[in-house]
Amino acid sequence: MTGLRLILAALAMTAAAPVWAETSAPVAVSDTVVDTLSERLFPMLGALGRLPAGALDTRAGRIAACVGVPACVIEATIWTDQDRAMMAERLAKTGALRSITTNADLPVAVGIDQELEALNVVLRVYGLGLPGRYPKIDGPIFPTGTPFFTDSVKVAIDTARTASDSPPATISASVRLAVALLDANDATAATRFEPLDQRENAGARTLAARTDWKAFRYSLLIVPGVGPEDTGTELSPRSKLHALLAAQRYRQGLAPFILVSGSAVHPRGTRFVEAVEIRRALVERYGIPADRVILEPYARHTTTNLRNATRRMVALGIPLDRPTLIVTDAEQSKYIESPTFTDRNRTELGYLPGAVGRRLSVYDLEFQASRLFMRHDPRDPLDP
Repeated sequence: MTGLRLILAALAMTAAAPVWAETSAPVAVSDTVVDTLSERLFPMLGALGRLPAGALDTRAGRIAACVGVPACVIEATIWTDQDRAMMAERLAKTGALRSITTNADLPVAVGIDQELEALNVVLRVYGLGLPGRYPKIDGPIFPTGTPFFTDSVKVAIDTARTASDSPPATISASVRLAVALLDANDATAATRFEPLDQRENAGARTLAARTDWKAFRYSLLIVPGVGPEDTGTELSPRSKLHALLAAQRYRQGLAPFILVSGSAVHPRGTRFVEAVEIRRALVERYGIPADRVILEPYARHTTTNLRNATRRMVALGIPLDRPTLIVTDAEQSKYIESPTFTDRNRTELGYLPGAVGRRLSVYDLEFQASRLFMRHDPRDPLDP
């Protein structure tokens, strides 16, 4: 009798199951990682929504022809010169550009084209396995040509199409696929600490609002990190030196804040964020108040150490009309004032993030930030 009762109970539960539980209609869900990363990397493209709805039939046709072949889908989704020219023409005719605002000093049309090129970079690197700008530290988790790489791309395509009902030829579908590829490879460092200034830097922001900047020689000490080159070491010897130098300069009263800059970069796959580890050393080893240490955990190169420092200054209300002091080891300090570094900034960023000033010692360089910091570079999806 007990067994019969269990069977009857199970049948009753099955009969009572809601009809909607058996349907396969997709349900829109919010994904904080995807939403934040999309906004961070492709804000202008996001503002365009589903454009171009039915405008690029050739593009739609080549994507539809790639049935069950992941590499073909990626190739077909790449925005060709013809696609981009047609897009620009349509946007100009419809007046859609007027609805988009930007805080950069570039025309909106130029910004949109740059974001389309950034989409292509992600598709090529993470969808086809081609070398990126920094192949030693960036790229897919799985080696190109292996079954694991092919499967990860297939799953990213499935994920993007499951999460969005936009036609595959549209901008929004391209953005969703690019972000799915980044997510599949854990390449989401660009938003890892957001909202950065409401959490990690909240104390510094409060103090900055009531700081008498004229009481200090420099508004900020900028401390770049250097990776240890092995995955088991938290803080490299050079970064330890940087922390010591910064603590000394802070205790001298040269600046009211220390900004530490550096992501999880060297070696590839490390889980230690340079800026986080230097801040920990400043607070725990040298007793620097935590709300006097500003975290900048995104920079992956010396070029963006300086660019991103300026972004944090503006976000926290630190004046740009006063000099800062770059505090680092002798070799990196010499590199920062070299023509090689100047050329690299022009090549990779398209501008100089600021002007290097007087040298105070082998460790100390004055630096005047540039307002061109507002130009984003979505071609580097881990730190645009």
